[in-house]
Amino acid sequence: MQKNYDHTQYEDRLYKTWEESGVFTPPAGEELKKTGKKPFTIIMPPPNANDPMHIGHAMFVTIEDIFIRYHRMKGEASLWLPGTDHAGIETQFVFEKKLAKEGKSRFDFDRETLYKMIWDYVKENEGVALNQMKKLGASADWSRYKFTLDPEIVKEVIKTFKKLHDDGLIYKAEKLVNYCTRCGTAYSELEVEHEEREDKIYTIDYGLLKVATTRPETMLGDTAVAVNPKDKRYLGLIGKMVTLPLVNREIPIVGDEMVDMEFGTGAVKITPAHDPNDWEVGVRHNLEIITVIGTNGKMTEKAGAYAGLSVSACREKVIEDLGNKLIETKPYLHSVGVCYRCHRTIEPLPIKQFFIKVKPLTEKALAALDSKETVVLGAGMDKILHHWLENLRDWNISRQIVWGIQIPVWYKNGNKDDYVVSETSPGEGYTQETDTFDTWFSSGQWPVVTLKTNKPGDFDAYYPTDIMETAYDILPIWVMRMMLLSIYLTGKSPFKYVYLHGLVRDEKGQKMSKSKGNAINPLGLCEKYGTDSLRMALVMSTTAGQDSNTGENKVRGMRNFGNKIWNAGRFITEKSADEIVANGEKDEEFKNKLLVVTKEVTKLLDQLKVGLAAETTHNEFWHWFCDEAIELNKQKLVSDDVLKAGYKTMLTLLHPFVPFVTEAVWQEMFADQGMLISYSWPK
Repeated sequence: MQKNYDHTQYEDRLYKTWEESGVFTPPAGEELKKTGKKPFTIIMPPPNANDPMHIGHAMFVTIEDIFIRYHRMKGEASLWLPGTDHAGIETQFVFEKKLAKEGKSRFDFDRETLYKMIWDYVKENEGVALNQMKKLGASADWSRYKFTLDPEIVKEVIKTFKKLHDDGLIYKAEKLVNYCTRCGTAYSELEVEHEEREDKIYTIDYGLLKVATTRPETMLGDTAVAVNPKDKRYLGLIGKMVTLPLVNREIPIVGDEMVDMEFGTGAVKITPAHDPNDWEVGVRHNLEIITVIGTNGKMTEKAGAYAGLSVSACREKVIEDLGNKLIETKPYLHSVGVCYRCHRTIEPLPIKQFFIKVKPLTEKALAALDSKETVVLGAGMDKILHHWLENLRDWNISRQIVWGIQIPVWYKNGNKDDYVVSETSPGEGYTQETDTFDTWFSSGQWPVVTLKTNKPGDFDAYYPTDIMETAYDILPIWVMRMMLLSIYLTGKSPFKYVYLHGLVRDEKGQKMSKSKGNAINPLGLCEKYGTDSLRMALVMSTTAGQDSNTGENKVRGMRNFGNKIWNAGRFITEKSADEIVANGEKDEEFKNKLLVVTKEVTKLLDQLKVGLAAETTHNEFWHWFCDEAIELNKQKLVSDDVLKAGYKTMLTLLHPFVPFVTEAVWQEMFADQGMLISYSWPK
């Protein structure tokens, strides 16, 4: 063995050996039944097919690979099914920025051409993410790889929509939806981010009373003023009319308990077309809906003299035109909904969309949680999921973008109120809906559709899956939706455990970002210090649901651990004949300690305590095996054969965490016993 472990000489070669051996590929479902092996399944959270890896991806790859390698060594049919996501608006947004640099826009192309351009762009970059996952040591079954726009996946997603429709769970309605005027599409409430902003609150004289608002431009669409019926200040005014300033339209004063008596003047303008709370008030009081902001972000014709102005320009003009009707302006800090992609302010707009009735679905998901059919790991995360399921509104699944699965709705002679749901065109005179599905609608079916469209019998053999491992920030966005749709389709929750890892922060505990300059490139660290060093640095001492800190210093330190593993192997193999220890009085003590370590690591991995398992293997190998046991061997108190057998066991315990250096040593010392990756886990 050479003096130091050089990861550059081993990693690519070892990965190629593993991949070509077929060890990543468990039997097809039909064959599995004949083997009698127990299945173990993880469906990989599909990263954006167009995105390079970031540190969060490295975290999920590492944790999932540890579990897969462990269960594979336990003799189970361990399936880690990989895939990538078309990522809907995220990908179209990136592609549009590329077009903008070329002086072009999405509006320069028809639907088919734009879709084909984005498809080619994604496919051109798709291999980057896959190769980077391999670089991180991902022992996934690439023969079962899926993409969310694969024809067979699309077919299953469309079948689900038709089933939901036939079961009366799909409806089309004009409702207030979250709309990004920059990206040109609606979003569900889960995709809207919120930012604290310093704005102003304006008090405006409406005659009989004064109202407070942060959005004076929407007053052009006011159809009422609301007060709380318990507010003694306004009891005599409910039912009376006021004249809307600038517009001179008569609107009623209504009583509604939605109004916070402590906010502003206790009287609020009601614009049903542009505020979710106002929409509900409008429904309760049968108010007119006047849309004064369009999907292009400009004021509509119904805004009268302000038509064509941007929202911000209209606000300035309205404030100016109010004159002495504007009584007071004060600074106001509040939370504003923004697009999660471009961060433009979200406009609530009334648009006809397709919705899923979620209550029948959430009830079954809640039952799965309450019965422990699915267990969520991560402090308090199960309560968060409960809260979302209990309060979820009907899900808007329509998106006004090209890149995605087109909704299989067909209109007769272009009549948007006369439609049929069909997997194929119903015939002449029908045109298809141009909206596409919310990307989370297709990825929400991921555990089911990836297995149903794979090798014969896979779904029956490998579903439900064992672990869904992902970041805690997409618990409501993705994990919840997988439970809703998978239980609906199969009657079974899609996974036994949900393991949620936290954010990976820098060494000072700060959130990583390119703008701060503290983001780390995982692949760069792999090249510099070795993949094992990054993997161990990422998972060491982590806890489900908790953020963790990782930086270059920590990764560099873990390189020393890899060298420690290597040097222990050199010590054992390179002893001279006169140094041989045939018997040692502490051999039994050594064996007993090794058994304790083995049982502890096994227990921790079975309990999904991957961070503690990594810490235990690291500490026991470094401080017990190297600092104590090797010293006892030098003192002739532990025999060579016992030490070597113990080292072999330690390599198997370490392998899921640091697969490359352990396999490299194994090939130097135990090559006659096959590959370490497929060697049996010690008992």
